[in-house]
Amino acid sequence: MGTGKLTVFCQMILRRLIAIFTLFSVVMAAISGRTDAFTKKNDSKEFHIVRNNSAVPIIFDKNDAEVVGICANALAKDISLITDIIPGIHNGEYINAPSAIIIGTIGKSDLIDRMVKEKKLSVDKIIDKWESFILEIIDSPLPNINRALVICGSDPRGTAFGIFEVSKRLGVSPWVYWADLLPEKRKELSLEIDKITMGPPSVKYRGVFLNDEDWGLQPWAAKNIDTDIKDIGPKTYALIFELLLRLKANFIWPAMHPCTKAFFYYKSNPQTAKKYSIVVGSSHAEPMLRNNVDEWKNNFVTEYGKQPGEWRYDTNSDEIKKYWEDRIEEVAALNLEAVFTIGMRGIHDSGMPGPDNTKDKVELLNKVIADQRKLISEHFKKSPSEIPQIFCPYKEALALYYAGVKAPDDVTIVWADDNHGFIRKLSTPEEQKRSGGSGVYYHLSYWGAPEDYLWLCSTSPSLISYEMTKAYQNGADRLWVFNVGDIKPAEMEIEFAMDLAWDINSWQPVDAEKYPEEWAAKNFGINYSGDIVKIKNEYYRLAASGKPEHIDKLNFTEKEMNERMTSYKEIVNKTMELKRRIPERVQDAYFQLIVYPVLGAAYLNEKHFYARLGKYEMSKQAYEKIKELTEIYNKKISGGKWNGIMCMNPRNRPVFDMPDSNSHNDKKELTVNKRKPIKIISVNELIFDTTKLCLLPGLGVGGASLSWINFTDRSFDESNALQAPGASVRLNLPKGKRTVELICLPTHSINETRGLRTAISINGRLVDIVDVNTPSKSAEWSENVLRGFSRTKTDFILDEDGMVDLHLSLLDPGLAISKIIIY
Repeated sequence: MGTGKLTVFCQMILRRLIAIFTLFSVVMAAISGRTDAFTKKNDSKEFHIVRNNSAVPIIFDKNDAEVVGICANALAKDISLITDIIPGIHNGEYINAPSAIIIGTIGKSDLIDRMVKEKKLSVDKIIDKWESFILEIIDSPLPNINRALVICGSDPRGTAFGIFEVSKRLGVSPWVYWADLLPEKRKELSLEIDKITMGPPSVKYRGVFLNDEDWGLQPWAAKNIDTDIKDIGPKTYALIFELLLRLKANFIWPAMHPCTKAFFYYKSNPQTAKKYSIVVGSSHAEPMLRNNVDEWKNNFVTEYGKQPGEWRYDTNSDEIKKYWEDRIEEVAALNLEAVFTIGMRGIHDSGMPGPDNTKDKVELLNKVIADQRKLISEHFKKSPSEIPQIFCPYKEALALYYAGVKAPDDVTIVWADDNHGFIRKLSTPEEQKRSGGSGVYYHLSYWGAPEDYLWLCSTSPSLISYEMTKAYQNGADRLWVFNVGDIKPAEMEIEFAMDLAWDINSWQPVDAEKYPEEWAAKNFGINYSGDIVKIKNEYYRLAASGKPEHIDKLNFTEKEMNERMTSYKEIVNKTMELKRRIPERVQDAYFQLIVYPVLGAAYLNEKHFYARLGKYEMSKQAYEKIKELTEIYNKKISGGKWNGIMCMNPRNRPVFDMPDSNSHNDKKELTVNKRKPIKIISVNELIFDTTKLCLLPGLGVGGASLSWINFTDRSFDESNALQAPGASVRLNLPKGKRTVELICLPTHSINETRGLRTAISINGRLVDIVDVNTPSKSAEWSENVLRGFSRTKTDFILDEDGMVDLHLSLLDPGLAISKIIIY
């Protein structure tokens, strides 16, 4: 036996001797009637959950909130999934046990309150805090229990989050059901912790909007989960709500397309939300928790016995008001935790019907809001300020807000992105004084102009962190809701968004690119995380200059097409090589989370590029590969569990079709009007002021961007432009007329009082101040979001050849420069 093996053997024998001695002590204590064998302070930070084929019991108070019992049972199943041993569940009685897991909420659990009263458990750091919890190993916590892992929440959701934090630390992914991320099997299970306190979260309400569910979530749920009603119903929502709790999320805008019945249609849906302690809201187009697509347009006759009048508040206010009032009464009677969306838009995602001119529209919308708040106050018997409400100035509603719509001070204004991941506006310093604060509605999936992206998720953690950190620093900490489409395949991006909402400092823009590595290490193992982060970050880099769903709208030169296909082939090869090494237990998860999006994106690019290059057979092969991949997803992995969840052509957009061999540009057309640059300068080459500016890896089309560190710093004006934080590069350029072009992240100014300006200087002389701030919905904006960058340029003249100092002064926070091109 070698020295290493001998050491391991000796350690094994020692552990067994210690275990025998410990067991002997427990037995002798029991025989002698003493309970002090474990009453002395145990300095060990390790708590054994499963050992010697036995699991510790899980204890909670039956009088605690229902969500606590639900999550306690989920924890037992998680432990069983790892060890094949399921712990006993005890809901209230005091039991004799050497050790146990004790779960409870302050003020709702006699078990917890007794420990607090007897000074066994200190809750000073979480009491009266929002959604906070403590994990602590305590000796002699209760009579006849010698040692316990205590999970204590400040409120029921805090307790639930604490329970699932334990699951996560044991190796159970939040995506254990939704992506088949199965934990590694172990015979023994323990947790090593000191006292852990977490919370309150950075953002109060954090959640998802289930949207555009027509091609995945709804048909899958109808076929596999809520088979009795053939729809998204309470069984599906129970699975979704558990996922949210595992992600430390608390909020939902339910699915609301015409293919799905309204959330309140099935009475078990809100009851399920209440059981899981999930806060229910409704989207920007669904005032007062009413789904107009179903409840006004399709189901009004069933509810009211007559056809509805026109959806116009100026001509039909009594009927509309009654319709809203009935939902308020229902929510109040259920005692359902809810956030009311106030205001009014069209029946679906369109502008509010009514007056033709802006002034009258503003006046009408202000009346709508006043009437809604009066109804809320009357039925909850409270001031409206005590009932959570949001106003979401989405699309045309932002113009009405600018024109004079008044969101009452206590209402949370939820600013929206431009549907492509770039926030249109955040609160001004004056708006930040409002008691209702602000939040963000942000898209990870989208149906609409200039083009959808409903198939794959390719919004990088770097971009999410950049936009949401900017929002948070400007006061948006009240509510974050992410449009996640069908949930799949946006799993990692959703988890990143929820991690950030829980702790805004967890992933700053400067290090967000590293998130896939940590995520992969937890879910697939540290041996594979280095390869996965390279694959994912290259996947995001390529999508930054053209999402797969947008590739038919973009013109690339032949050289650019070949470079993109080469890059995609490299990550496809890495993906498939790694697949051969990934453990069998997570092969299905690896297919869902890595293989399908990477290969799908690669083949969609190939399909269009080969057709443009006249290689029609190769284009057809790529098209067939996407079909094969989708068939595997729906029919072959996970025993057919995901049958119907993945559609390769949502909304039948032309990008998903097989290209017509006669309809594409030839090489000559693809290469015309392309100016030849003299220099392409990466931001990595710049020398810059590191106290104000930083390089953000993974952001923008250049693979990194230069931006401000603090998004609340003051902007600079023209009079002191050269004093702004700056970056420089020294270049050798030929004489003559030259053009400097800045390639920037296509985001928007922080608010209407700012721009996205750069002062460009040559050899210390100010040449120009340029601004890349582009109005949303303009033709230029459409081009920007499809190609992944905005640009601006200015000319200068060099009298002679030689070295030139190019200096860029960044005048506004929120500006991110990705690349500099000299023509």
